[in-house]
Parts: sequence; C-alpha cells; structure tokens
Amino acid sequence: MNREIAATSSESIDNLILLEIGGVLLLLGIVAFVATKIALSSVPLFLLIGLFFGTGGLVPLNLSGDFLNIGAQMGAILLLLLMGLEYSARELGQSFRSSKSVILLDVLINGLPGILIALLAGWGVKGALLLGGITYVSSSGIASELIRESGWAKSQVAKRTILVLISEDLILAPYLPLITSTLLGVGLLSGIISVSIALLITGFVLLIGVKRANWFSRIFRKFTASSLLLTVFGLALVAAGAAGLAGFSGAIAAFLVGLLLTGEVASAIRTRLAPLRDFFAAIFFIFFGLSVNPARILDVLGLVVVLTIIGIFGKILIGWWIARDLQDPMSWRRVGIFLIPRGEFSVIIAGFSTTLNFSENLKALTIAYVIATTLSASLLLRFFRSGFEKSR
Repeated sequence: MNREIAATSSESIDNLILLEIGGVLLLLGIVAFVATKIALSSVPLFLLIGLFFGTGGLVPLNLSGDFLNIGAQMGAILLLLLMGLEYSARELGQSFRSSKSVILLDVLINGLPGILIALLAGWGVKGALLLGGITYVSSSGIASELIRESGWAKSQVAKRTILVLISEDLILAPYLPLITSTLLGVGLLSGIISVSIALLITGFVLLIGVKRANWFSRIFRKFTASSLLLTVFGLALVAAGAAGLAGFSGAIAAFLVGLLLTGEVASAIRTRLAPLRDFFAAIFFIFFGLSVNPARILDVLGLVVVLTIIGIFGKILIGWWIARDLQDPMSWRRVGIFLIPRGEFSVIIAGFSTTLNFSENLKALTIAYVIATTLSASLLLRFFRSGFEKSR
C-alpha cells in the first residue's frame, strides 16, 4: 500500500514537472514570436522571464531546476561550439593581422572601463578580469539579428561589423581558458602552470586548425547528415565533460572543438545544430535569469547606468574607427550600433563567477547590462533609420 502511494506521488511530481517545463517552453516560444514581430532580440526578454520566475521573482520555479540546469549547460556548450564553427583558425589569424589597431582600441575603450570599475567596487583582480570581458565583447548573435532585420546583410557595414566581431572572438580564444584558470583559486605556482597549460592547449588547437584544417574536414566529410550531427555534438559534450573534470570550462573545450572543423563540414554542422542551439540557448538565458535575485539589480543600478553609457559610446567610437573611410556618413554609426549589444558571451563570462563572493552582484549587473545595451541598440537603430529616411 505504501509503495502504491509512493509510486502515485512520484508520478504526480513527474507530471507536474512536465507541466512546468511545458509551460516555460510555451512561454519562451510566444515571447520569441513577439520579439520577431517587434524587431527586438529575444535575449533580454528571456532574461526578464528568468528574473520573473527566479529567486525573489513573482512566481518561483521549484520543480524543473535540474532540467533547466542541464539545459543551460548544453546551451553554453552549443553557443561556443557554433562560435568556433563560425571561423577557422586561419581566418582568426588573418583577422588579427588586418585589424590589430581595432583589437587594441576595442580592448582599451570597452574592456578597460569594466576592469577599473570592478577594482573600484572592491572585486579584486578576478572581478576585474571578469567584468572587463563582460563589457568588452559584443554579442555576435544579436548583432547578426540586427544586421539581418535592418537589411544590411550584404553591405560594407555588415562586413566591417563582422570584422570587429571576429577580432573579439580572436581575443576570446586565449581569454576564456585564461580566466577559468585564474578563477581556480590555486597558489601562485599552480596558477601559473594552469594558465600556461590553458594557453598552450589553445595555441596547439589553433596551430592544428591552421596546419591541418582539411584533415579533420576530410574525416567528417564521409559521415551522413544524422551521424555528423550526433558525432560532433557528442564530441563536444565529451570534450566539455573531460574539461570539467580537469577543472576547466566545458564550454571552452566545445569552442576549441568547433575551431578544428572548417569548410563545408562546418557549414553543414552549423545548419543542423542551429535549431538545437536556439532551443538550449533560450534555456541558458532563462536559467541565468533564474539565478539572479531582481532585488540585487538595485544594488548595482548605478554601475549599470555608468557602464551602459560608456559601452554605447565606446562601441560607436569603434564603429567610427573601422568604417570612417566609407562615403556614407551614416555607415560608421550603424556599425557602432550593431556592436553595442552585449549578450551570450557576457552572460557566459559572468557565469564563471559562481564560486566568488561577489558573484550575485556581478550576475545582477551583467543581466541588467545586457538588457540595457540590447534595448539601447534597438532604439538607436530605429532613431537613426527614421532620421536617415527623413533626410532623403
């Protein structure tokens, strides 16, 4: 009798979990549809939903935490795997040679403010490295959405924007392993060894990607569509799990896997994994929102306002620098606006702070910063677009 009651109770809980998960996914689908209709990125809306249902929110989710946690991890892995698939190691090297001045200027104008504010806030070197990365890197996903929706996909504006995005991804390649090694909290000697190993592994992968890019592509070219999808996704998960056991970020391991695959194979994998990436990325953003108490945002609101203002002008200045030679005076403004939003990678970087004592404030700052910069970019794009149309 007791077993029957326990089985019935367990089944009821399972059904409630399914109901809760289904309701969340249904809401995400509706929000994504509405975001498309109003020409707004769905990322800030997903983060707001997470705040609504998270700790301190109006309707906390309690039953589906394990599912959302695993889904968020897969979302981070897929985001960085596809980022690695976007560019080959050779393309990253070419981008570095052609955009050294942009990389330096971008780091100084957009990374340095985050570093200084973290130090002023008393978050130390670790906080400075984290917040510097959060304020530095633009969202490739949101920028691509804005370019596509505004009709500038095949223009010089898009090419200049993508050049900056590639250069930032180039910096992320050594930065992400470096930051995770620094956050391990080990002694000086062990820390130097961990950082050196992380950089050596990254450099080794980039070297293989440059020298043996076609070798990996030839192997996977023989796979069918379904076997290619399962093999590469499985390889990314295995690499992520092994990296996690070794004390490094699993998402970074997935990024390095993506760098090894190029050409038609990379294109085929991107096409097949994109819907899966979108699904788990939505869960990733909502899970990040769930981990932040909305009340914490009030504690860092002043910093958010300061960083947003600096971040807007910083990216517009980068737009001017990279597109100042174009004849249309509106071009550099558009490039700058496309670069303003921070998104998936800022959230991933903030997620590395989980074990630090200022983690809650940093996550609250990041979620508000991503929302503020994304909304600002959308509004500025519409303002300049309407002003341009009137002038014509």
